[in-house]
Amino acid sequence: MGEEQHPRKRSRQHFEAEEARHLKSPQCETTAKWYYSKEEIERFSPSRKDGIDLAKESFLRSSYCNFLQRLGMKLNVSQVIIGCAMVMCHRFYMRQSHAKNDWRTIATASLFLACKAEDEPCQLSSIVVASYEIIYEWDPSASIRIHQTEFYHEFKEFILAGERLLLDTSAFQLLDVELPYKPLAAALNRVNAWPDLATAAWNFVHDWLRTTLCLQYKPHVIATATVHLASTFQNAKVGSRRDWWLDFGVTTKLLKEVIQEMCMLIEVERRRTMPPPPPPPRREVAWAIPAPLKPPVHMARGNTFHSYPLQSYRQPGIW
Repeated sequence: MGEEQHPRKRSRQHFEAEEARHLKSPQCETTAKWYYSKEEIERFSPSRKDGIDLAKESFLRSSYCNFLQRLGMKLNVSQVIIGCAMVMCHRFYMRQSHAKNDWRTIATASLFLACKAEDEPCQLSSIVVASYEIIYEWDPSASIRIHQTEFYHEFKEFILAGERLLLDTSAFQLLDVELPYKPLAAALNRVNAWPDLATAAWNFVHDWLRTTLCLQYKPHVIATATVHLASTFQNAKVGSRRDWWLDFGVTTKLLKEVIQEMCMLIEVERRRTMPPPPPPPRREVAWAIPAPLKPPVHMARGNTFHSYPLQSYRQPGIW
């Protein structure tokens, strides 16, 4: 595995150097900007400048979200903590490059910070041990090795250095994370949503936090669009009037824009998880007895080549 895949191979001085560099950058002196256009996310992220294309960054984003979900479940923290940590990672990598910062270290530090931000304490020792065991799950001796003093303190220092880098990169504004959960609960109560509709909406929000929607739109916009999308899938009527979303401060134009983004994400995920098409049916070749040979016919008296019927061997399309 490459150097970027081994947190233990990254020196503590690396994180301290990054920390010092960003303390001096003007990015930390200005008010934090946490919302970006789709073009900024897809074309001008720091990772793009270091040669990481959109597909690779999307894969890395999915990787640290899956890792955070597993880590949070292993530590028995709430889904709010997990979602908060995902948003912290999304924000961090809009200012830092994947090429210079291992996502496993940053994700673990984000979960530690999220526990502090949401006032749901979780011991650092538990986070260090659980994270190490997941990262090195391919190694049967990892669960024993992390309890050794040398390995434990070394990995803990990486997590603490990653925490400082997270805070310094965001000018200590990373702890102020708003999630769509509260606006969603308020919207569902206000429109008197049925339980099935509420369940679908909550599941949608869990999925949106794994994407860049939280970097493009504010939480109440995501929540309102999610209720509308869930009601469409459930074929349910919500709200006392047709344009009920206006009561939540969301214009019709913005609602259509967000729902279009959501539908695109659903389609991308559907194609990603869709099983490969079955192979075309095998043609059985009939071995007929050849007809007896006849004397050759001169081309002037027989059919010309281009007048012969051409048989197509093209298989019918699978779609």
